[in-house]
Parts: sequence; structure tokens; C-alpha cells
Amino acid sequence: MQLHQIKSKTKRIRHQDIGRGGKRGKTSGKGTKGQKSRSGHRMRPELRDIIKKLPKNRGYRFATIETKPAIVQVGSLEVFKNNTEVNPKVLVEQGLIKRVSGVIPKIKILANGELTKSVKVSDCQVSASAKAKILAAKGEIK
Repeated sequence: MQLHQIKSKTKRIRHQDIGRGGKRGKTSGKGTKGQKSRSGHRMRPELRDIIKKLPKNRGYRFATIETKPAIVQVGSLEVFKNNTEVNPKVLVEQGLIKRVSGVIPKIKILANGELTKSVKVSDCQVSASAKAKILAAKGEIK
């Protein structure tokens, strides 16, 4: 066997010279025309466009972060006897409100319905018209 008889296992890859010399000619592998083919191009990240479309201030057209109080109507306080202490804990035990994530929520009493029994309301927010109805029924608000 002589040197001119040795054959390579892999085929020789021949690089073709294109255009104006060098490894990549003419458009240098950037395709043709457009913003991306220009030198020094830097596209703005797509995420920035998404962020720019969001409202400027937190809280603008967003749902409030603060938890809203559970609503109890004055008419539903009729289930209690006269001179009963009404507070969030008692309302949960009675089944008028439910715990939220295992925690008793804040409560607001609104004036829908009629009240004939006198009850002692404590640790609850009360609307002005509900307060008038409770006091008219000889109840108390602490």
C-alpha cells in the first residue's frame, strides 16, 4: 500500500467561496433587507411591549387587594333571642356567615329586612340605616 492509495473514511467538505470573499459573502448570513439585517440592530424585547400596555399605577382598574367584609342583613338577625350578644363568632356558629380560609371575616350589617328583637351588636360595621333599625328595636351597638 502506498500513500496515493489511502482513502479517507469521511468525505471531504468543500467550502464554496461566495460573493465578495470571506466565509459569508454579500448579506453575511443576515438575509435581505429589514431591521434585523442592519448593522447594530437591537430589537426591543416583546415583554417590554406587554408591560407598556399595563396601567401605570397599581390599583388603576385592578380589583382591590383589601378583603371586603361579609354582609349580613338586619332581617337575618331575627333568628336570635332578645338581648343576645351578636358578634362575628356567634354569626359563624349560627351559620349566617362562613369562614374565609379558616379565618372569621370582618362583618358589615346592612338594613335589608325588618328587626323586632333587641340584639346587642359588637365588633361589626353597621350601615347608618341598619343602625337606625337596630336602635328602633331597642338594641345596642358597641
